Amino acid sequence: MTEQNFAEYIEQLEQVFDQAVVEGNDDELFASGYLRGHFDLVVAQLELQEQAAVDAVLPALRNAVEQTKHELAPADQQHIAAMIARLEQAAA
Repeated sequence: MTEQNFAEYIEQLEQVFDQAVVEGNDDELFASGYLRGHFDLVVAQLELQEQAAVDAVLPALRNAVEQTKHELAPADQQHIAAMIARLEQAAA
């Protein structure tokens, strides 16, 4: 995987967040904002650890959310899961 392919993949996923901001309802906007922070951190960590691989992004994001899900109400967890599913769809 080249750096360019990784960057293109990240850009593709970022479009999902951008779309939620423009077109999403309040729940989607919340989920997008919450996940975007985790996403940006995960991407930065992967790059710093020189593990910038497409197949590492979503598992690392799911792991980051799993570690903090105690902070979220069950309904918010469902919105986050739906946004992750949208990211997975965009990545396919």
